[in-house]
Amino acid sequence: MKTITKKKTLILLSIGIFMIAVSQTLSHYIHLTDLGKGSTIGIGIGLLLTALFFGNFKTRK
Repeated sequence: MKTITKKKTLILLSIGIFMIAVSQTLSHYIHLTDLGKGSTIGIGIGLLLTALFFGNFKTRK
């Protein structure tokens, strides 16, 4: 698979962290089912791993 540009990598990392944070915050105030909580955390972790494996972190010279 192709590498993802640096900008898209940073966006994926941000969205992944945001998804996990929202899931934790909502489960603190609202009763979420295990399926809902697990799905949002799973999607967040999936986005983080996708950004880490396929992302381009090299700096330009």
